[in-house]
Amino acid sequence: MAESERPTYLKPRAALERREALADANAGPSAIDGGEAALAGAQARAAAARERLAAEGRQSAHERIDLLLDPGSFVELDRFVTSSCPDFEMPGKRVYGDGVVTGHGTVEGRPVFVFGQEAGVFGGSLGMAHAVKICKVMDMAMTVGAPVIGLNDSGGARIQEGVASLAGYAEIFKRNVLASGVVPQLSVILGPCAGGAVYSPALTDLVLMVEESAYMFITGPDVIKAVTHEEVTKEALGGAHTHNERSGVAHFACPSEAAAMALSRELLSYLPSNNAEDPPTRPTKDDPRRSCPELIDAIPEDPSRPYDIRAVIRSIADDGAFLEVQELFARNMVIGFVRIAGQSVGVVANQPLVLAGCLDINASVKAARFVRMCDAFNVPLLTLVDVPGFLPGTEQEYGGIIRHGAKLLYAFVEATVPKVTLVTRKAYGGAYDVMASKHIRADINLSYPTAEIAVMGAEGAVNIIYRRELMEAADPSARRAQLTESYRALFASPYKAAELGFIDQVIRPEETRERVARSFALLRNKRQENPRKKHGNIPL
Repeated sequence: MAESERPTYLKPRAALERREALADANAGPSAIDGGEAALAGAQARAAAARERLAAEGRQSAHERIDLLLDPGSFVELDRFVTSSCPDFEMPGKRVYGDGVVTGHGTVEGRPVFVFGQEAGVFGGSLGMAHAVKICKVMDMAMTVGAPVIGLNDSGGARIQEGVASLAGYAEIFKRNVLASGVVPQLSVILGPCAGGAVYSPALTDLVLMVEESAYMFITGPDVIKAVTHEEVTKEALGGAHTHNERSGVAHFACPSEAAAMALSRELLSYLPSNNAEDPPTRPTKDDPRRSCPELIDAIPEDPSRPYDIRAVIRSIADDGAFLEVQELFARNMVIGFVRIAGQSVGVVANQPLVLAGCLDINASVKAARFVRMCDAFNVPLLTLVDVPGFLPGTEQEYGGIIRHGAKLLYAFVEATVPKVTLVTRKAYGGAYDVMASKHIRADINLSYPTAEIAVMGAEGAVNIIYRRELMEAADPSARRAQLTESYRALFASPYKAAELGFIDQVIRPEETRERVARSFALLRNKRQENPRKKHGNIPL
């Protein structure tokens, strides 16, 4: 048969164009022979689906990917993959792409791999072909050493495919674990993610959720009501603020999809493409030797007065820029990214504004995971210490503060990246040890002259040491004040620790940026290895 006599759909160029049109319309092979009417019907249904999503503030997978990547950089893979499920009349419902768009592109010129689930196709549910596509880009990301970004919008496992869909999830989970610490993994939650759909994001490094449209839960409100008789809305159960404030599952709550994509791009700018590289640097006109006169009076003389540690962080950072992570969760601990002399640095800091900066269960876990992520991706660590101790109480003890606090201790000891610590005011008891002290392999430890480094506060120490003397004193209050001042001068200052070599330098507050910048410059080529082993046994 001559080429001119072949049916239009069999001509090579025409066949490609028709299949591309069907893929764009979320249709499949069954529409190939249906002529223009079948194509038009598929396009109309796709347009209606996009309108429904738009009404909810949601976009198609391609639109989201275009927002995320550099313009014109996206290369789609596996566009014509379809499901092979033989049951429940699925052969006639097959669509090209099987409800997920996968491929690669660039972010600020750096290669990344991406997958975006299409909520308009089977509700974004995951079948085997859908999973295989995701697994392929994850494997390629590991091979070439590039980040993976998942744009999640899925109703969970595709019920029609039964255990095959569960197998697909497990294949993805396996790759999440194997890629952990090798390439950065970001999850952007853009719609409902239920059941198995939530575990892949939980295994990734950073989770972003869009307010009012994104949800994550193992079981939805209807099942909860049927089983436990509790009534709860989707938002209260698994919305962006729930997971940012209460559970700690998510790291960011974004007001829109565009904001989530912009934030994803910004986060990648602080991380290397893989664990064999250093994070990218960004030129700055902010002099590393810049004085910080605003810090002279930033730390109150009264040890009981609160202040915002973020003011100190911004003074140290290039151009005052601080990207805080998990801002709404465990607010007594502040974590996030800054740049110092153009170099990406992870910050861990006690927050005196909340619970006086005490370490508790959530703060310890929050900081520990951030420390381990920074260490995995060669991001140096700056620790700012103002901690009166661990939060007391039966709730904390019964909840396992010993085990959870040990996670932060473990993370700092394990980390081999450059580590600089600054004690701004208090460093009491075991919390002094845990917050990147010299004893757990911090490289350079600095302190302000007004800092107090001791087993406990001066008042508490005097009440214990001089208990009998105070009981017998003619004027207990006057004697207590005298002994407290004497104890504070001898032990509750940085100089005893400095005499023992536990503090390397006592610095003036206005020197903070210069001293910190010089410390990281000195440590830039640091080389340190942990003992050879399969892996440690962190107290999970």
